[in-house]
Amino acid sequence: MSAAERLTDGLYGLGWSTVKKLPEPVAARLGRTIADFVWKRRGKGVLRLEANYARVVPGASAERLAELSRAGMRSYLRYWMESFRLPAWSAERVKSGFDPKDVHHLTDGLASGRGVILALPHLANWDLAGAWVTTELETPFTTVAERLKPETLYDRFVAYREGLGMEVLPHSGGSAFGTLARRLRDGGLVCLVADRDLSASGIEVDFFGETARMPAGPALLAQQTGALLLPVTLWYDESPVLQGRVHPPVEVPESGTRAERTSVMTQALADAFATGIAEHPEDWHMLQRLWLADLDPAKGPA
Repeated sequence: MSAAERLTDGLYGLGWSTVKKLPEPVAARLGRTIADFVWKRRGKGVLRLEANYARVVPGASAERLAELSRAGMRSYLRYWMESFRLPAWSAERVKSGFDPKDVHHLTDGLASGRGVILALPHLANWDLAGAWVTTELETPFTTVAERLKPETLYDRFVAYREGLGMEVLPHSGGSAFGTLARRLRDGGLVCLVADRDLSASGIEVDFFGETARMPAGPALLAQQTGALLLPVTLWYDESPVLQGRVHPPVEVPESGTRAERTSVMTQALADAFATGIAEHPEDWHMLQRLWLADLDPAKGPA
C-alpha cells in the first residue's frame, strides 16, 4: 500500500470513528467548513463539478456556476457527514431522516413478488435512503460497490453498508449480475447507482443534450428476470430530512431486439435522472467526467 493509499484509508477510518461521535449540529458545521475550504482551492474535482453543472444549467454565468459548485460541495460533504454518522443513528432517527414521495411504486412492486430494481443517480444521500428501506420497510436489498484502492478502504465501505442491512457485491469479478438476477427471481430488491458507466459495455444515451454512457445492467436485469425497474431521485432541502421520489416503472418495450429494448429503457432512466438533477443540480455529486466529449476515447470510460 502506498503512502497516499494509507493516508486515504486513515482519513476515512478517522471519519467513521470520530465524526459519528459529534453532536449533529457540530458535524453539519464541520461539513460546511470543509466544503468551503475545498471549494476555495478550486481543485480538479470542483472544476469538474462546475463543468458538469454547465451541461445541466445551460447558459449559466461563471458566477452562477461558482455558486452551484459551492452548494454542490456543501451537499457532498453533508452526504459524508451523514454517512459517517449513520451507523450510530437509532432506528427512529433513520426512519425520520427520509421522506420519499410515491413510495407505493416500490411497496406495490415488492408485494407483487416479482422483484424490484431501484436505479438512481449520485444525488444527495443514497446510503441514507437505503438505510430507510432496510429500517422503515424492513426490506433487505442487494447492491454493487466499485472496488476501491486500497483494498482496506473497499473493505471499510462493504462493512459500513452491510452494517446498514445491505448485501454488497463487488462490481468487478463477473459474478455480480448472476447473483442480482437470482435475488430478483426470488422476489427480492436490488438497488443500483446507475448514472455512470464503470465498464466498456455501457449504453449511449442523450443526457442534457449530449451523449453520455450509462450502465446496461438495470435494463438487462429487468428483461431477464421480469423485475420492476423504478428510477429514484433524491434531494436535500433546508430541513435535516432527505427528500426523494420513486418514479413510475420503466416498462420493457414489446418489440425490438434485446439491445434495442435495453437502449430504450436506459434512455428512460437517463430522462428520469435528468428530471431530478435539473430540479436540484447542487445535489448531484458528479465530480468525474461523464459525457463522451470529455472522455479520452483511447482510454474508454473514466
